[in-house]
Amino acid sequence: MMAQSGKVGLWLIGAKGGIATCVSVGWAMLTRSLTSKVGLVTELPQFAQAGLVDWPDIVIGGHEIRDVSLAEESRAFASVNRTFERQHVDLIADALESIEQQIRYGTVFGADQMIAQLASPNVPRDRSAREAIERIAADLKDFKSRHNLRSLIVINVASTEPPVDPSQFPAKWSELEQLLAEQPDPGLPTSTLYAIAAFETGCPYINFTPSLGPALPALDELAQHNNVPYMGCDGKTGETLMKSVLAPMFRARNLRVLSWVGHNIFGNLDGKILDDPRHKSSKVQSKDRVVSGVLGYHPQTLVSIEYIEGLGDWKTAWDHVHFQGFLGVPMVLQFIWQGCDSILAAPLVLDLCRLTERAHRIGIVGLMPFLASFFKSPYDVKEADFFKQFQMLEQWIESVSHSHPS
Repeated sequence: MMAQSGKVGLWLIGAKGGIATCVSVGWAMLTRSLTSKVGLVTELPQFAQAGLVDWPDIVIGGHEIRDVSLAEESRAFASVNRTFERQHVDLIADALESIEQQIRYGTVFGADQMIAQLASPNVPRDRSAREAIERIAADLKDFKSRHNLRSLIVINVASTEPPVDPSQFPAKWSELEQLLAEQPDPGLPTSTLYAIAAFETGCPYINFTPSLGPALPALDELAQHNNVPYMGCDGKTGETLMKSVLAPMFRARNLRVLSWVGHNIFGNLDGKILDDPRHKSSKVQSKDRVVSGVLGYHPQTLVSIEYIEGLGDWKTAWDHVHFQGFLGVPMVLQFIWQGCDSILAAPLVLDLCRLTERAHRIGIVGLMPFLASFFKSPYDVKEADFFKQFQMLEQWIESVSHSHPS
């Protein structure tokens, strides 16, 4: 089954960060057959007949608040993290330059000092939340128009924000819209401003971070009104992925987990942001939900995240699982996960672009629970078992492959 003709846009919030850089490098290498398709879920055999957009038909742009070069960020990533070769960056330099030309300044309105201090002095200082939304929306509309896109998927891969209490905002869109009109700063975080701009311009939105983003009843109403799908939150790439795979084993064997301790160390920009206690609390909450969600009870858990600059993008997680077996005998499972964080995340972002565009094309509106396996804390999905989550995706893709024209 061939995918429908026409280009699809992928708009990255945080377009020159580690994940976005690896997305751009990965996409460019895929389109030029310079790499294998290992790590891409949508390249599994069961996805072949789903009519997903082809890699060359994706156009990448985005928002960024730092004045850095995408090509130089790619070379620096390769050198510091010893991943893809610098000569590969040279081979795709023209593709990276093309993406660079599509990146616009984002906003720091609603950002705290930790993130705002990263911004270039050239970033426009929006005077209100509504002004920021309108400027972001104008960039999205311009990108769609210039490239004659049939769809534009907005994916947030920016730094993690501090937690925000959703209950402080109106539950109805009409009331939140009025608040935006009346108050320059109603307290919405930057990720939510991007989500509003996306929905108002008819763009699906994926929150790959634990930030608030679209997770408000008022924004669900806005998404429904504008007929766009969305999903999140917090991409599941490493230690939490292992938890969602191993916890079902303990449950199935009726082994009682007494405690599960996870210690994470890494040194990329996200790690530097997470070194701030307020930002860290958002990530810890997201990572700590999986074990009890799978087991159905609450063992003692501890999640720690520490910034170790010299590790770069290589995240190391050490987990200690204390569990009780037959006759009450206590036992221990320990494992170490070491992976290049952005290299683990980047293919998932590309997968989510293809799957979200397919959902949008067949008229799915609002939440996409079939994408739960990609997230630590999937919106409105209680099932935390990775295998059951992935089964949801397989069932959906099978229904798309057999029931919907491409």
